[in-house]
Amino acid sequence: MNGTSEGQAPTAVTAPDLARAPTTERRNPGQLPDHRAAFAAAPLALGVVDGEGLVVDANDALAELLGAAPDELTGRLASDLVDLASDARTWHAYREVLRGRQAKLRCTRRLKHPDGHSLWVQITVSPMPGAHDRTVLLAATDISARRELQARLRHLQMHDPVTRLPNRSLFFERLAAALEAGAYDDTGTGRIGLCYLDLDGFKAVNDTLGHRVGDRLLTAVAERLTRCADEAGHGRAAAPLVARLGGDEFALLVEDSTGTDQLADLADAALKALQEPFDLSGQRLAVSASIGVVERRAAGTTTTCLMQAADTTLYWAKSDGKARWTLFDPERNAHRMTRQSLSSSLRPAVERGEFVLDYQPLVRLEDGGVRGVEALVRWQHPHFGLLTPNRFIGLAEEDGSIVQLGRWVLRTACRQARQWQLENPGRPPVFVSVNVAVRQVWDSDLVADVADILAETELAPELLQLELTESAVMGSAGRPLQALQSLSDMGVRIAIDDFGTGYSNLAYLSRLPVSVLKLDGSFVRGFQYDAEAGEAHINPADEVIVEALVQLAHRLGLTVTAECVETTSQAARLRRIGCDTGQGWLYSRPVTPDRISALLAAG
Repeated sequence: MNGTSEGQAPTAVTAPDLARAPTTERRNPGQLPDHRAAFAAAPLALGVVDGEGLVVDANDALAELLGAAPDELTGRLASDLVDLASDARTWHAYREVLRGRQAKLRCTRRLKHPDGHSLWVQITVSPMPGAHDRTVLLAATDISARRELQARLRHLQMHDPVTRLPNRSLFFERLAAALEAGAYDDTGTGRIGLCYLDLDGFKAVNDTLGHRVGDRLLTAVAERLTRCADEAGHGRAAAPLVARLGGDEFALLVEDSTGTDQLADLADAALKALQEPFDLSGQRLAVSASIGVVERRAAGTTTTCLMQAADTTLYWAKSDGKARWTLFDPERNAHRMTRQSLSSSLRPAVERGEFVLDYQPLVRLEDGGVRGVEALVRWQHPHFGLLTPNRFIGLAEEDGSIVQLGRWVLRTACRQARQWQLENPGRPPVFVSVNVAVRQVWDSDLVADVADILAETELAPELLQLELTESAVMGSAGRPLQALQSLSDMGVRIAIDDFGTGYSNLAYLSRLPVSVLKLDGSFVRGFQYDAEAGEAHINPADEVIVEALVQLAHRLGLTVTAECVETTSQAARLRRIGCDTGQGWLYSRPVTPDRISALLAAG
C-alpha cells in the first residue's frame, strides 16, 4: 500500500490503483443503496478517507473543486490534496482525528487549482457515522467569494475613504507589528522612524471654501506624500507607509530606518512637495505643513511612547513658527515633562507644606540699617530639590494655584514679621514685603484675605508691603484698582516692582495708591566701578534716568528702592542721587528666618 505510517510526513501517492472497492456498500453493508447515490450527487464536496489517510471514495463535487476526475482522487493521500500538512498544528490535529482521539478538525486552506487560479477552501474532517474502522468523512467548501468580500470589507475598514490611504487603524496595526519583539532581526537596522505631519491653516480652507474643496486638498496632499514615500523607498526593501490619521494629520512610517538623516531627508522632501501651490479644479491654493520627526531603536519602544514623542515634536514645530520640521529632543522633552510634573503637583505641594520662605533685607542707603525684608518663596520639591520662583510662579499663575500659594505666602510672612517684632521690642519693627500676582486680585478677594491675615497674625497694616509688577499696576482698572485703593486705605503699602521695564507711564503714578517704586536691577547694573583700574564704568543714560525717577518719585511723595545693589560704588552713587533703600547681595542674599533674626538682634 502506498502512503505513510502514523507520525510520518505524507508522501505523494504514485500508484492510486488500490484493491479497494470505492463503494459504501462494501465497507458498510448496513447502509442502503440510496445513501451511495446521495453521496455521489451531493452539492457539497465530500470524500471518504480511511484510517491510513487515503481517499477511498470522492464525489463529483470534490473532484470538480480540485480539478480532477473522481477516480483520480481515490488512493491519494487526503492531506496532499487539501494541504493539511503545511503547518504542524493542523497536521497533528488531523492525525488525532484519524486515530479516533479527536472528534473533528476544521481549518481553512488556500489551494492552487490546476487551471492556475487560487481558491480558499474550508475543510472539515470528522469520523464517519456508524463506521468501525476509523473511516472519516472529509468535507470541503469553496469560500473564495466570502474571503474576497472579507478582504474588500477589510480594505474599506482600514483605508480612508477620502484619500484612499491607510487609515489610523491600519497605521497602528503596522506600527504595533513593527515594534513587536522579534519583528526586527539581524538582517535589518532594528530602528524605526516617524514623520508626524499636520497641515498649517487647513481649518481656514474648510471654513472659507467648504469641505468639498478641503477633501480635494487632502487627496492632493496624499498623492504628493505618496510620491515622496515612493522616491524615498527607491532602492530599499520597502517604501515608507503613508497614512491619514484623521483630519489634516498624516504619518509617514519608516521601518528599518537608517538614522535621523533618512528621516530628515524625508521630512524635507515632504515640506518641499507641499510648498508647491495646488490647483484644485481651477482653485489655486498654497499650504504649508509642520512635521514632528522621531527616530529611535525599535527595541524598548512602545506605540504610546513613540506617538507621544511625535505629538510633542509636532507641537514644537508649530510653536517654533510652522512650515518646518522639528526633530525630537530628549532634553527639551525632559524640560517639558518637568514643567508638566511641577504644574500637576503645585496644589498638593501647598497642602503638604513643601514651600518655604527666604527673606532678603531692604536696607536704608543713608545709614545701612535694615528697614524691611522681602519674602521670597522657594519650593522644596521632593524630586527636583530647592526651586526658585522663576521655576514655578508662572505655572502657578497659569493654573490658578497662585491664589492658594499666595495666601500661604502672605500668612507665613506676616506671622514671621510679627514674631520678629515681638523678639526685638527695643527697636523699630521691620516691614515685610510680599509679591502679589494680578491673578490673585482677579480670582480671589485679596482685600478680605489681607484683612483676615493681619487680624489673625496681629501685624499692623503699615508693616505689610505688597509688590506688584509695573505692567500689572500700570494697566490696573476696575476691580484691581479698587482693591489697591482699599488696601492702601487700610494702611498697607503698595510697591511697584521692576519699575522701568514695563509701560513706564509716569503720569499714571499720580492716580495710583502707590507708595514705593522699586527700580529694576538693569538700571543699577550700569553703575559699575573697576576697583583695580580705579575707573567708573557708568552708563550715563542709566544715571540720568535713575536720578530723574528718584526726583519724580519724591515729588509725588513716593520712596524709591534700588534692586540688585552688588557693590559699594553702586550704593554710594545711589545714595548721592537720593535713592532711599537698597536691596541686593552687597547687603545679603535671601536667607532663612533665623539669619534675619540674628541680623536684627545684632543691629
